[in-house]
Amino acid sequence: MTLLSIPSRSRRPTAPEAQRDGERLLAQEAGMLQRIEAFDVETVQAGSVKSRFHGDYHLGQVLVSRNDFVIIDFEGEPARDFAERRAKTSPLRDVAGMLRSFNYARWSALKSAAHNPEELVRLDVAAADWETQVRAAFLGGYVDTLAAAGAAPPENAMLALFEMDKAMYELRYELNNRVDWVQVPLQGLQALAAPTTGTDTARGEAA
Repeated sequence: MTLLSIPSRSRRPTAPEAQRDGERLLAQEAGMLQRIEAFDVETVQAGSVKSRFHGDYHLGQVLVSRNDFVIIDFEGEPARDFAERRAKTSPLRDVAGMLRSFNYARWSALKSAAHNPEELVRLDVAAADWETQVRAAFLGGYVDTLAAAGAAPPENAMLALFEMDKAMYELRYELNNRVDWVQVPLQGLQALAAPTTGTDTARGEAA
């Protein structure tokens, strides 16, 4: 069994739409695994930096304090063991966590505002545009900060893999706790599994 088999093996009931999303994701499994296996870990890690990291970085962990921001709760993801949360790793894990949080914010707003499937489709045009712009602004600020410190820009393929890893964690969590939300990580994984279209992940801009 692979991680991508989780949706088909879950015993918890899910909505028909979520089941269809799970089937689409499973249809993309081979291509997704090829993408992961083709990733040159040794080459990328040779020039990568490991550090302490937040471990559960999302919008809910960022508080606005006057004209500044305060980041809270550095305990890491509750489902991961202490040794894993304590280990040093790429800071891109936190970047990926925030990117996934933007996706959740989009769908949270849609779930609150849309009263029927047709309205959700209509409102998602603006919501998807918001997510694209926020991703671009966040990643652009991150890259600019790295450049100011003399650091190299992040590796796009590695960031995409960390996003996949985070979305798989979310999928397991939603299947066990909130099946009404399982479509969010499923659709996120579908987008990440899709063939690349020349988008620069690190800047959120077309190459």
